[in-house]
Amino acid sequence: MSFYPDLPISEALPALTALLEEGKNVVLVAPPGAGKTTVTPLVLSEAAWLSGQKILLVEPRRVAVRNAAYRMASSLNEKVGGIVGFRTRTETVVSSQTRIEVVTEGLLLRRLLGDPLLEGVGAVLFDEVHERSLDLDAALGFCLDIQRNMRPELRLVAMSATPDGRAFTDLLSAELVESEGRQHPIEIHHTRDLTHFRELPEACALAVKRALSEEEGDILAFLPGVAEIRKTQALLEGVNVFPLHGEQETAEQDLALAPSSQRRVVLATSIAETSVTVAGVRIVIDGGVRRAPRLDPNTGLSRLETLRISRATATQRAGRAGRQAPGVVIRLWSEATQRGLRPQDTPEILVADLTDFALVGAAWHEAMGTPVEALPLLNAPPAGVLASAMALLRDLGAVDVSGCITALGTRMAALGTHPRLAAILCAARNHEERVTAAYLAALLEERDPLRPRPNSPLPSGARQAGVDIRARLALLDPANGERGLGFGVRLIRESARRFLRRLGERDERAAPNGHHAGALIAAGFPDRVAQAAGALGRFRLAGGGSARLSVSDDLAKEKLLAAAAFHTRTATEITLAAPLDALDLPQSLLDRAVEQVETSLDGVSGKVIARRRLRLGALVLQDRSTEVTPDEMQQLLLRQVAEDPMRVLKWSDAVRQLQARVALASAYAQESGIENLPDLSDDALHADLGWLEPYLAGMDRLSQVKEIDVLSILRALIPYHAVQWLDQVLPPRLVLKSSTYDIDYTVPNPTVSARAQAFYGTAALPVLLGGRIKLQCALLSPAGRTQAITGDLAGFWGGAWADMRRDMRGRYPKHSWPEDPLKEH
Repeated sequence: MSFYPDLPISEALPALTALLEEGKNVVLVAPPGAGKTTVTPLVLSEAAWLSGQKILLVEPRRVAVRNAAYRMASSLNEKVGGIVGFRTRTETVVSSQTRIEVVTEGLLLRRLLGDPLLEGVGAVLFDEVHERSLDLDAALGFCLDIQRNMRPELRLVAMSATPDGRAFTDLLSAELVESEGRQHPIEIHHTRDLTHFRELPEACALAVKRALSEEEGDILAFLPGVAEIRKTQALLEGVNVFPLHGEQETAEQDLALAPSSQRRVVLATSIAETSVTVAGVRIVIDGGVRRAPRLDPNTGLSRLETLRISRATATQRAGRAGRQAPGVVIRLWSEATQRGLRPQDTPEILVADLTDFALVGAAWHEAMGTPVEALPLLNAPPAGVLASAMALLRDLGAVDVSGCITALGTRMAALGTHPRLAAILCAARNHEERVTAAYLAALLEERDPLRPRPNSPLPSGARQAGVDIRARLALLDPANGERGLGFGVRLIRESARRFLRRLGERDERAAPNGHHAGALIAAGFPDRVAQAAGALGRFRLAGGGSARLSVSDDLAKEKLLAAAAFHTRTATEITLAAPLDALDLPQSLLDRAVEQVETSLDGVSGKVIARRRLRLGALVLQDRSTEVTPDEMQQLLLRQVAEDPMRVLKWSDAVRQLQARVALASAYAQESGIENLPDLSDDALHADLGWLEPYLAGMDRLSQVKEIDVLSILRALIPYHAVQWLDQVLPPRLVLKSSTYDIDYTVPNPTVSARAQAFYGTAALPVLLGGRIKLQCALLSPAGRTQAITGDLAGFWGGAWADMRRDMRGRYPKHSWPEDPLKEH
């Protein structure tokens, strides 16, 4: 342990190494400058329990990865790539001797998908866990899953520069080790609040100039992004300024981080908050804002949004001024605003788009069998947001209906970008399409270079191009050269080159072809395929809802568009799109599109007509009339009947009586030796129309279906011997004197209805079902109105008949009303 300098972390290292020796996880909390990032891995690399395995040090940003690797290698008097190596998305410096490997959170996440057991790795150290990025939460959850189910010997260490790190102790079942650190005193000064963040470059430049004249030491100024850094730098003419941000070449980052004999000003984004030491800094100027990923509903992608920092972040930034000597902090906001800052930054998993998280989660489920919902996470992802993300992945073809990742989803996950953009990249089928896809993904990941903004002229040679994304691709053509192009265009080109490298393409001078734009965009935005509907410039969206274009836009007359971006005011407006040919859809959309024959009735002839339609969500991409074979017509008519059997078929009273008789008899059929009595209930007949299908042969219109004799068909379903038994035990009619009357079986008690005179001379009615059910009669007046209902006719004649007779004689004197109907023949 003699190789590390005398840093504050040295006091905590014995406890840390002892706990890891016991096989426990550890949470290490140490303030900035304590040495936890560069000393801890070196000390642990000598541990016997590693047994020759590697240590992975996980950093939130690429610049921190390189900086940590170079500082550790320097302390060993070695070059990077020996004992200490590193990997980023754009650079790999490792060898067979590498025992400490520094990687970004995103790279670890992709590594875990390819190597779920982390073969050859003995410990994973997560640095700056308090930042709570989505990639960190996912990677830590995966590592815990490995440890708990497959590799209990794997050690995990969560390292934090703030007390927030203590929250990880329960998640990791870990012991807490803390280092006090050695912070020099700092003075904090507040200024007035800015009216708008646009004023930040000017305010920062003014603060820098004042600090240069009033204070000693180098200056570190925190700004939200590259644009603000460039504007501030332009206002500091004659000052020794070094930008520091994630889009720089590594050599430029090294210049900003290296010690200098001259006084200098470092203008940095949030990458300088943690894990990176800017030598010589004694003054921190804090703009008070940062860029964080948030879901942009206009594009459906995560977009960096400018947000106020938390109090914890402000404290951490301030600590940069007191690392090496007493320092000064100038905050470009008021003390009142400081009191109103939220205590901590909101974990990204609670506020960000979760589509990429859901995709890597599905890949992990496939590899390890642990669903996203069961992952050990500090905060569970919001259920509704996660469900929406899974729905989008299904639309993209990345997961199937059960949520399992598909072959396409596996390819998408390996690309390490938003699943919408990954779907665009995976849809490319040849070199030209891959080039176009790379430029489209880069363009959609960054800001629209032709979008008009206040006081921002268009790039040289560009004109206002409406919403057509092909105009942007033409602007990005490498053949146009670099001169006169704005920073945004150069940034998109560099991003496109990175995508090309991921796709295995090396021809970075190849030009995108706008002809392929529509189909490729549709692969990544299937819910935003837009079809002309109604008035000019109005479109219906495949995912539901509608959008519009200005009638003056060149694309307003197109029949079909693939939209990539919207802007919502009082209505949804399309801001980026390309024409789409319905005959040239990407395979992922063809897999989702449904071709079906749909029928309707001709209003004049009543004949069934059929149209063959290709549907994508709410859209009809193709629509044509089609001839159908007799078998197809039979099936089409059957579907028409299935939609509303009660309306299409003729359900006579005789049919209803047969259904009621069979239902009544079914409970007693088996004990009478009758088997296979069919279920003729409405539910059973509607659920399976196989009984009707043969009778539709040769028909081509519903009017013919209405003439079908349903009664004969249903009687034919009953075996002959069962029909005989049914007619015997539940006869459809009853003979009284010389007339026959129907028995109603649809009422709770079977009933025969007739005028009172029909029952004269009858003392008792027959019993049904072998005496199990008593038939009752309804005695009607000459006008057909029910006057009495009874199941005991003899008792009725001797009792209540007298009252009925008295009433009826007065109202119907011409009819016979004997005192004793049993004597009447």
